[in-house]
Amino acid sequence: MIFSQRFTVRLTTFAAGVLCAFVLIAATPAFAVQVERVVSDGGIEAWLIRDHSNPITTVKFTFRGGAALDPVGLEGLADLTASTIDEGAGDMDSNAFQQTLDARSISLKFDAGLDTFQGTLRTLNKNRDKAFDMLRLALTEPRFDADPVARIRAQVLSKIEQDQEDPGYRARRKAMETAFKGHPYARPSSGTLESVAQITRDDLKGFVERRFARDNLLIGVVGDIQADELKVLLDAAFSDLPAKAAPWKVAKIEPDLSAGVDVTQMKVGQSAIQFAQPGILRDDPDFYTAYVLNYIIGGGTFVSRLYDEVREKRGLAYSIYSYLMPMDAGAAIMGGSGTANARAAETVATIRDVWAKFAAEGPTSSELNDAKTYLTGAFPLRFTSSSSIAATLVAMQEDGLGIDYIDKRNGYIEAVTFDDAKRVAKSLYQPDKLSFFIAGGPEGLLTE
Repeated sequence: MIFSQRFTVRLTTFAAGVLCAFVLIAATPAFAVQVERVVSDGGIEAWLIRDHSNPITTVKFTFRGGAALDPVGLEGLADLTASTIDEGAGDMDSNAFQQTLDARSISLKFDAGLDTFQGTLRTLNKNRDKAFDMLRLALTEPRFDADPVARIRAQVLSKIEQDQEDPGYRARRKAMETAFKGHPYARPSSGTLESVAQITRDDLKGFVERRFARDNLLIGVVGDIQADELKVLLDAAFSDLPAKAAPWKVAKIEPDLSAGVDVTQMKVGQSAIQFAQPGILRDDPDFYTAYVLNYIIGGGTFVSRLYDEVREKRGLAYSIYSYLMPMDAGAAIMGGSGTANARAAETVATIRDVWAKFAAEGPTSSELNDAKTYLTGAFPLRFTSSSSIAATLVAMQEDGLGIDYIDKRNGYIEAVTFDDAKRVAKSLYQPDKLSFFIAGGPEGLLTE
């Protein structure tokens, strides 16, 4: 199960999603399996998958270092930068910049996660030169004019206010604040009413100057383009960036969780439930086993143990899910559900029971075989776009997986043995650290 949140990590944002993307690439004839390493004359590297089915080029790029690097008191800086960087650049104000994009059907989007700052460019080949020049302007000459920044800031502040009335958001925020207390991961990536109001034009320009650099850049490209053509465009878009980003470091952290229940009282008819425990980093040798195990317990949506026990057998909730959350500096296993206030206590108890049994016994051989069959052969419809494939190429670079990872991925899943699954289930799943964060009016539950 992929759970997309602005306060979390890259589209990868979760490795489970990335892994599913690999299934699609390997299984879909529309995309070539071969990944090419392309290096421009100026030393800009990109990973390329050629797709000649349509005259379109899609570029996904990432700068390492995201919202976790926001200065204290300026939380939301990376996020506001992502929302305003395309609001005018060079000699074009906001209207002129956006009209130029629209007139040529160029899509240029930016987003900030906790660990990265990402962008996506999508263009018809006939407009490719202009599209890459517009990207260059946004990255190297953003204007951050007062009027568009004020307009976007007002939208961000309104969304922050709305989020405070959303039980799901409140539960997820409390989970992050508790699990990563005292760490940058605990802060909301979108900021607070107070912090966003304090961000100045100089702060926005400072973020760009510190983070946008060639040594900090990862690029994935999918489309109808030759390597020699791409080399020229890479230099056109990125060669004006500084050689090196400002030094940065985010301290490692182990989530601090201890099987408690935290209740945020809200006058709503249903309770939003978020649960969390310490997780597993992407470079851990047992990561693939953990990925398969998560599918069995809660990632498989309609076939998971949690779904069977919580929805099918007891009718406690419409949906329930779990996911791995490996970030650069820490990792968690998280999940969520929603239920009537009167049944919140039973839902929590059921999740705890499933978690404890899974830790003690692990999966059955049938569950393991079914999970591996699905994960190596499924056709995940959410990854049908060139944008998602380009994002996958970037994620492969972020995680140091190697340019041949697509060919090897299914082998890693197939290599997970029954003994592996039993061992990792026992060590990874920790009922004594499974914590619950509930927003709503749950009956029979108080903060422990």
